[in-house]
Amino acid sequence: MVSVRIYEIAKENNISSRELIELCCSIGIEVKSHSSAISDEQIIKVKKALEEKSIKAGKPDQDVKKTESLTDKKKPAVKDLKKSSKATEEKTEQPKREKSKASAKKVQTVKQKEDSKDLPEDDFESKTKPVSKWEEEKKINIRNVLLKELDKEDQITRFRVKPKSSKEKISKTTAKQKGLSAEKKTEKETDGTKKRPEIKKIIEIPAGISLKQLSEKISVPSNEIIKTLFSLGEVVNINQSLSNDMIDILSEEYNFKFSIIGFEENLEELFKDSPDDLVPRPPIVTVMGHVDHGKTTLLDSIRKSDVAENEAGGITQHIGAYQIEYKERKITFIDTPGHEAFTSMRARGTKVTDIAVIVVAANDGIMPQTVEAINHAKAANVPIIIAINKIDLPDADPAKIKKNLTEHNLVPEEWGGDTICVEISAKSKININELLDMILLVADVNEIKGNPDAEGFGIIIESRLDKGLGPVGSIIIKRGSIDIGDFFIAGNSCGRVRALQDDKGNKLSKALLSQPVEILGFSSTPEAGDQFFVVKNEKVAKNILSKKAYAENLSKISENRRHISLEEFSEIAKSADIKKLEIILKADVNGSIDAVEQSLKKIEDEKIKINILHKGVGAIADSDIILAAASDAIVIGFGVVPTAKAKEIAKKENVDIRTYNIIYKLIDELILAFRGMLEPETEEYEKGRIEVRELFKMPKIGSIAGCYVLEGEAERNNQVRVVRDGKIVHEGKIASIRRFKEDVKKVSAGYECGIKIENFHDINKGDILEIFEIREIKNVSA
Repeated sequence: MVSVRIYEIAKENNISSRELIELCCSIGIEVKSHSSAISDEQIIKVKKALEEKSIKAGKPDQDVKKTESLTDKKKPAVKDLKKSSKATEEKTEQPKREKSKASAKKVQTVKQKEDSKDLPEDDFESKTKPVSKWEEEKKINIRNVLLKELDKEDQITRFRVKPKSSKEKISKTTAKQKGLSAEKKTEKETDGTKKRPEIKKIIEIPAGISLKQLSEKISVPSNEIIKTLFSLGEVVNINQSLSNDMIDILSEEYNFKFSIIGFEENLEELFKDSPDDLVPRPPIVTVMGHVDHGKTTLLDSIRKSDVAENEAGGITQHIGAYQIEYKERKITFIDTPGHEAFTSMRARGTKVTDIAVIVVAANDGIMPQTVEAINHAKAANVPIIIAINKIDLPDADPAKIKKNLTEHNLVPEEWGGDTICVEISAKSKININELLDMILLVADVNEIKGNPDAEGFGIIIESRLDKGLGPVGSIIIKRGSIDIGDFFIAGNSCGRVRALQDDKGNKLSKALLSQPVEILGFSSTPEAGDQFFVVKNEKVAKNILSKKAYAENLSKISENRRHISLEEFSEIAKSADIKKLEIILKADVNGSIDAVEQSLKKIEDEKIKINILHKGVGAIADSDIILAAASDAIVIGFGVVPTAKAKEIAKKENVDIRTYNIIYKLIDELILAFRGMLEPETEEYEKGRIEVRELFKMPKIGSIAGCYVLEGEAERNNQVRVVRDGKIVHEGKIASIRRFKEDVKKVSAGYECGIKIENFHDINKGDILEIFEIREIKNVSA
């Protein structure tokens, strides 16, 4: 079974993606956007529906025929009119043949002006009636032209043939009276009918073009393009680079052809293989789960090696990829440190894994990292298999695990759901074969295939700089094969394959589909998530790299990509019919999460959708920001703040973080955003971070915090936030700052000082003081 994207089917059938999405929904096929893929069975259903639709669309043709028959019945009356006006018509046509067109126009205009003054009303009517003859001829001409066009493009539906409106008839009659010849008019109108399909303009588009630049090239307002993409499930802003998929959809919507100039970022799009060339390939499985739940022990049992004992603390310290053989079939496993690498590669637009196995300890239950792993796998849209580990322990409770899974919309198969759960013991090697059987079953159901004879293509999963070998990259091959001596490009690096090595350290001459290999020969160290592809020769490799360097916005797209903010969502929501917002929610306690969730549900209706991708207790962590960047979500913190590392990543990835202490303020802002009325008036500017290292009790003054300024600076009367274990304890103002018993106005990074906070005495050692100020900002519309 080969999955085909919606926009490809729409293009083949000459209809817009929006129409096809609506059609799919009407026949029970769930489709989220134009880039969604559907199976062979679903394609057959869609084709049948399209055929039925085209048959229904053919019915108006019968109506047209009926109208023609009615006009045929009226022909005798028209003939009588022809006779009554024949003499007049001959007089006007003879001088036209003898004289030039310019003089004919003048004569006719003068004649008509004189006649219109002297003729009575009856004569005037007789003069205008021949127009109906011309109109009748016009109708026949239009019909012929449309039928020709229908022959050329059989997908154009016939209901486009519309009867002429009364306004058009009046305008034609007036034009006739003014002296336009029937011949010239017929030519003009015939040209008009030919413009119906319109010859598409071919526009040269540079790689990584922004929405604003495209709107200028095709002369369509940027806000209209934003609305069109939003209705198809793509949230973009005016300065964001557009992918090839987006431009392809817009070319259908706005009737233009385009050619890309420069380097294409996602080179996997170039590899569109014929279904006949595809063969089943080994599935690539990512193992995820909570710390110490047994991910590496499970892989150790599967590979029958001894990796787990050699790793520090029994916790995986690197990304490893291994391939095993089971029942004469191969399976590739990726062991990740948590799931950050898994998501960061997805954020770069590279999908490595085919199946996600999430390991849950039967005695420990579903932990925060387990929930994150589930949410990351769901966001990546990959099949999930739950491996319930440690069932041999006395306190193991697999039934409780299955019950808890239902809270995260994962219903086990034995309970009537579609989530495969396998009870295993990685240490005792219980039911390991059953887990492998389930992996192969899921692989067969999803028809994981690849083209073995194509040029090699893969994804870098890790890289390192070896002192003796130079840059080394580990890759998993997604398409074709790689041989020693092949020229290649990977990210901003190029080179020639000098050596190939599998996961067991064996030297290879050729690497095949889904095989993890280490490659030597890189010009520089590649990054995890970079696309690796084989090219013809070194000249081609360097040429592509130079084009990539020229298109800097593509080489740095993962860094500079602008994600949706609440203000931008508000701007889009002004005109969108259906508004959907992706949210990652973090709070200080579980009760706060429940309260916020209940309040958000009250906002939802038919036109407003809120999807909570992930929720958890504690400070906003870097993993939350990575998930938000990959999913184009907004991070909301209630009673918590982001960590320093999370802030740094959010700034780099342009992810919007919102923190609140009062629930009604959170809800009010979201309601305003959905109504398209949210106006950013102020923003928080972080000035510094201070650590409390000592406490001093002063009579009549209270608690003085002995502090060290970690970064930035602090001034008297600055606003300060006291953070304890990632939770906000107090917000207020700095009452005074002292150094060496003297009052000072401000203190900078690297210095110690004493700080008194206004009306607050419950300060502890280890507290972090965040110094900030609220600045007014201008509302810049997109």
